[in-house]
Amino acid sequence: MGARIVKTCVMVAWVPMAMLCSGQDTGAAAGKEYASPMRFADAIRSFEEADERQAPPRGAIVCVGSSSMGGWHPTIQRDLAPLTIVARGFGGSTMNDALHYADRIVLPYKPRAVVVYEGDNDVAQRVSPQTIADTFQAFVEKVHKELPECRIYFLSIKPSIMRWNMWPKMKEANDLIAARCADDKRLTFVDVASGMLNEDGTPRHELFKEDGLHMTGAGYVVWRDALRPVLMQTEMQYEKGAQETDDATKDEPSSKPEAGDRK
Repeated sequence: MGARIVKTCVMVAWVPMAMLCSGQDTGAAAGKEYASPMRFADAIRSFEEADERQAPPRGAIVCVGSSSMGGWHPTIQRDLAPLTIVARGFGGSTMNDALHYADRIVLPYKPRAVVVYEGDNDVAQRVSPQTIADTFQAFVEKVHKELPECRIYFLSIKPSIMRWNMWPKMKEANDLIAARCADDKRLTFVDVASGMLNEDGTPRHELFKEDGLHMTGAGYVVWRDALRPVLMQTEMQYEKGAQETDDATKDEPSSKPEAGDRK
């Protein structure tokens, strides 16, 4: 199935967003539905230690998200080549965790674009679709406050075998985020979910590992085929600058953080 791509997100000055962006990005402003981001302190510090050994290139594309993004780390550079990618998936994370740690694993790299995959664990933790969408908006505002021209690509929450009973809530969150993606050329909603479903609307079993949640290589092929054409169309024109920045750090020691295996 072809991937449906919906561009956009309306920048609306909602009061809840102002609350979320005023430093209360740990879940308090989101109805206290989120667990504390501090559970990822060690994982985030491991990224920072790797950055100290070898600074990631500026002006690249940062890919942040939960274990579905972390599981892509081994092949994402190849799958999205020749685009310059900084992979920052950390397993078990939510949209609120991405918001909380954006100033440590997104903004320091001065990316030209950010790819986000969150929402999967949010729904599993019974966070409401509305709160997920509001927290995504807060993430957007946090990034654009420092990097107003940064483009943000939201990968739709995926259907899975393990969480199939949660799919209605996931789809609702997807629809809310896509609806907010209306008039802002800096934001793009990329539908990876459609390609993961059979014709009868159920999840394709071959795309998932035995746990029914994490993806096989075939699952990442679906993601690649949905995301790569979108990025190539928009981001390739900016690639030279990112490569030049990367060349400037080639003599530094290299280190690559491992993706976590939590959900």
